[in-house]
Amino acid sequence: MTADAVRVRGLRKRYGDVIAVDGVDLSIGHGEVFGILGPNGAGKSTTVEILQGHRSRDAGEVSVLGQDPGGGDRAWQSRVGIVWQDESAPAELTVGETVRHFARYYPRPRDPAEVIALVGLEEKAGSRTKTLSGGQRRRLDVALGVIGGPELLLLDEPTTGFDPAARRQFWSLIRSLADEGTTIILTTHYLDEAEALADRLAVIAAGKVVAEGEPGSLAGRAKDRATVHWTEPDGGARSEETGTPTRTVAELSRRFDGEIPELRITRPTLEDVYLRLIDQEDQ
Repeated sequence: MTADAVRVRGLRKRYGDVIAVDGVDLSIGHGEVFGILGPNGAGKSTTVEILQGHRSRDAGEVSVLGQDPGGGDRAWQSRVGIVWQDESAPAELTVGETVRHFARYYPRPRDPAEVIALVGLEEKAGSRTKTLSGGQRRRLDVALGVIGGPELLLLDEPTTGFDPAARRQFWSLIRSLADEGTTIILTTHYLDEAEALADRLAVIAAGKVVAEGEPGSLAGRAKDRATVHWTEPDGGARSEETGTPTRTVAELSRRFDGEIPELRITRPTLEDVYLRLIDQEDQ
């Protein structure tokens, strides 16, 4: 087994005059959930397509599960699962028929009944795909992505169009796959999703990685100054930005002789950091 499940160095891809990927470097460990963030047109999907072997590259070195995806054979392809934004399940087949059909494409597939249970579609196993809700169809897409027992699962905007409850259920599914040791690469526009699921994140803008790290410390987030919020006796809201929030709260506690009305301490959210990074790149 190689040290990294995915290793990318100097990846480049151009479409005519448009540079889609401009020197991307990535290292993703086995069993890691890795999130890729970025605005539309940043190069996220192109990068994932190259990792899957679906698209060629112009330059750079790429290793996925120890092999160049540009020359991946069927044995290698069976080790990589993928869930695109577009649905792939035949509308007229039932859930059970669809999963069993796709299982035949792999040399060592997982048990179809086990996979259907994993994605929470046991009660829908006899239902035709066209009768499923949007969230249920997305779960079926995931079932098709994992039926081959992949070591690496690529998820491209997996919860687009989900309602909040369906998104939370999907998160539980992804966590269960990660707990089984599956390496997962996730592209998403939902920053709460990235923060909830990813061990590490990369932010891509204009085809380049502009920041990489754990969600809580991305781009120095953990070291950013905090803001202490409180309410004065006259009802006026107050706030103070500080690098020593504990000291500020202690001083307020002495001034208020105990309880501090409406006390809150906030730090920059992942969204704040993300937007700052994107704005810097645009400038």
